[in-house]
Amino acid sequence: MSTAQVSFTADELLADRPTSEPLVVRSVRCHGGFDDDGTYVSPRTLHRGPAIEAWQARHCAEFGTDILSIPLDTWPEHFPNEAQARLLIERGVPEPLIASLTRIGTVEGFGANIRHLQPGNLQRHFDDSIADTATAHLGGGLFEAHGRDEAGWEAEAGHMDMWFAARDVAFENPTSTIDIDAMLARMGFGQPGGAGMVTQRILPDDIDPGLELVANLMVRVLLIEIQAFHTFTWAESWLGDPDLVAGDGEAARLVSYIRADETPHVGYLQTSLTEMHARTWVGASGKRYAGADMIGAIWDAGLEQSLGAGRAQTRSALRAEVEHWVLQRPGGSDLMAEFDTLGMAS
Repeated sequence: MSTAQVSFTADELLADRPTSEPLVVRSVRCHGGFDDDGTYVSPRTLHRGPAIEAWQARHCAEFGTDILSIPLDTWPEHFPNEAQARLLIERGVPEPLIASLTRIGTVEGFGANIRHLQPGNLQRHFDDSIADTATAHLGGGLFEAHGRDEAGWEAEAGHMDMWFAARDVAFENPTSTIDIDAMLARMGFGQPGGAGMVTQRILPDDIDPGLELVANLMVRVLLIEIQAFHTFTWAESWLGDPDLVAGDGEAARLVSYIRADETPHVGYLQTSLTEMHARTWVGASGKRYAGADMIGAIWDAGLEQSLGAGRAQTRSALRAEVEHWVLQRPGGSDLMAEFDTLGMAS
């Protein structure tokens, strides 16, 4: 058994690593910074990174099972893909890409809601001890750190504003000429049921609804976080091309910093869900349930949503935004046909 530290206070999990220079974008202080060598340092990782590694090692040693994961290629490439993005910009129709970056930043802001989960004493729901695990620390710093990363904290901007900054750098302040609120409305934000996440109970009624809510949201957020690495690759590729967008690669560098910040999010969610998967759950009646069955049911439902209705809704909204702008241009129908030839059948 490893002797690495596995118990932390919330303050420790929220603590920053030392930096020599802050990250400032367009006069806005963002979280994170740079070390003496100029390497980007993610926020709140002084203890969070080592903690995740220690919890994972402890779980593997105790239960002999791997950490839950899923291959990135489970999801198709980003829509619009890189070739389509380049085509739109080269043909003078950057607005759908501005919309995509705006949407991503807006979703990141919604991610801060995870800090409002109040899991309380989770031990009462498990037959096995959860002491010194990631699960035991969800309400003791992990959810709060995740929320601060996404939407910022106090004077420091987080991922939401960093995506908006990448957009503004690449497209030279497009919000001065584009109605962003109307753009978001077209994509379903701010409308009933548009961007919300409605969930229904799928576990036995005996299982505490609060526990199911926590596990359900964790699975959904994890799947979003993993597939987001497609988005990072997509965005960094064309945002880093100085012949395509402005900023001499600054927008792509910002996205690379966000990508680095997301690593502990994936790590702690995978770890805690693995811990729950390996343990016996206890219902209100005292009945025992295999954690593999409980997490398995939530995982399957979340993956079906991610690959099915959720993906279809997002793709439909993004395609509608492409059509909205392209078809206003002379020769728009021909451009849409060319756009489609660069896409994937899926």
